[in-house]
Order: sequence, then structure tokens, then C-alpha cells
Amino acid sequence: MGHDGGVTATAEFTIEPFVDGAPGPHVRAAIAVAEEAGLDVEIGPFGTSVTGETPVVVSTVDAVLRAAVEHGATRVSLQLTVDPVSE
Repeated sequence: MGHDGGVTATAEFTIEPFVDGAPGPHVRAAIAVAEEAGLDVEIGPFGTSVTGETPVVVSTVDAVLRAAVEHGATRVSLQLTVDPVSE
């Protein structure tokens, strides 16, 4: 993918609407897709991040977005960061 050595990527999602106290079905569906792809998932108070090998993250982003929207998301903000793996 244009880099020597390993490359990791992190996709950070903010999925709305927010549900006070617990993630709604739109967030849970997106998280399930990322977990099924084998990505590391970190759930924060304002968003969710998924991390893994760049090709896996990039190929999973579409499915994550679709799952969120299909389960009621009204807005999804996404930031993708690609970093070389330090050896």
C-alpha cells in the first residue's frame, strides 16, 4: 500500500444519534461488524475507534458505515489515520 514494512490504520467513528447511557442499535451493529473483521475496538464516550492492518480497516469501513445507517444512524463522522508500524 505504498509503505515499506507493516502499516496499521485506525478509523474513528462518531455515530449519531447519541443514546444516553448505552450505545444504540446503530452503534452496536457497527461495532459488531468491526469485531467480526478481527479489528481491535475501543469504545469511548463520544465515539468508537477500530484499529488493525490497513487493508482490513479500509475494506471494513464500508460495512461499518452501512451497518450503522441500516440500524438507524442519522449521521456518521469518520476519520482514518494510517501509521507505519514501528519495529
